[in-house]
Amino acid sequence: MRKFTFLLIFLMVSFCNGQQNSFKIDGILLKKIELLDFYLQNNDNKILDILCNDVSFGHSNGWVQNFDDFKKDFSSKKVVYKEIKQLEILEYKTRKRTASIRRILQVSGTYKDELFQIKLTLLEIWLKKNSEWKLWSRQSVENK
Repeated sequence: MRKFTFLLIFLMVSFCNGQQNSFKIDGILLKKIELLDFYLQNNDNKILDILCNDVSFGHSNGWVQNFDDFKKDFSSKKVVYKEIKQLEILEYKTRKRTASIRRILQVSGTYKDELFQIKLTLLEIWLKKNSEWKLWSRQSVENK
């Protein structure tokens, strides 16, 4: 009986660990997330095409941007990203035409000509509008 109990617990723990972070993410949405990081890193104005007009960015330093603020700051190169590397997707949930994604990034670049390197945890909310995924909200916090 003890062997059976041990085996059952072992299998349950193994199963739970195997299920951790194994999300089935919509392929089109995953591509949009990759494009978002690519456009940010390359300072590409195509990023505006994947943002909702009422997008909100909350940065780890407390800075908040709406769509117009983002456009102005992005074109001025106030922040220039050298590297954006996704380390992990922590959570993925969908409901109807909304997706919530938590992920961890390693980011380096310059902010007002000052070098920075930071590990961030992000919460992104994506909306599906006219069969296109667009970023609606993004909040980041420093991952210490």
